[in-house]
Amino acid sequence: MSQSKALNDKNNDINQKFIDWYSSALGSRVANSEGDALASMVHDLFGYQLLQLGELGNDVDFLASCPIRRRVLLSHRAPAFTGSVIVGQAQQLPIAADSIDAAILVHTLDFSPDPHQVLREVERVLIAEGRVIVVGFNPFSLWGVWRLFGRWRGAVPWSGHFLSYPRLNDWLSLMGFAVERLDVMEFRPPTRGSGLHGVERLGRQVWPMLAGIYVVRAVKRVARVTPLRQRWARLRVRGPRVIEPTVREINDV
Repeated sequence: MSQSKALNDKNNDINQKFIDWYSSALGSRVANSEGDALASMVHDLFGYQLLQLGELGNDVDFLASCPIRRRVLLSHRAPAFTGSVIVGQAQQLPIAADSIDAAILVHTLDFSPDPHQVLREVERVLIAEGRVIVVGFNPFSLWGVWRLFGRWRGAVPWSGHFLSYPRLNDWLSLMGFAVERLDVMEFRPPTRGSGLHGVERLGRQVWPMLAGIYVVRAVKRVARVTPLRQRWARLRVRGPRVIEPTVREINDV
């Protein structure tokens, strides 16, 4: 067996375990929160082709309000899906350049052996002004603390990389993306209980940098500009969930 095939088989096994994890009590709670956040970010997308990397368990309801009807899922298997399915690896997308209007990455970067290469591939296939939505685990959170004690067992999601929002923002900026929206969730400890709703509400308002999970939407700009880092301290909540740059940050440009 070649080294490349062995690596792909290992990555496929991790991806399947993560999909199965969504069926657990904790995973189901996370899937509901992520589904709500994604639904709020896809309802105003436009175009003809949507690419999804990674599965939100068996839930595809978050795409119900998405105007883009031609959807392609890249997966290591052939699951039930409301669109076409391509079996392949995110590091080498079998898709033509400048052909996708929007891409959704469901913890794909967290479990990829080369997350930076995945983002490069997504940038390649997206059209100018195309949107990318990234769902990721935040290492600077209670989830990150749990990971320090749980990753040695090799269990998901603790075996993932947990890419921080500042690093993701740096990568996106260097590739010509501009962050449009940021949603955060899971300030509670990663336990099976579903209580502590007050902690969730307070966390979004007071300390978004400590969220266990973030959902970022960014747009691929036509002209590259000088990257501008968006800091957690300069983000504020609009409405119950969505976080956007402050006016001061815009003026700093």
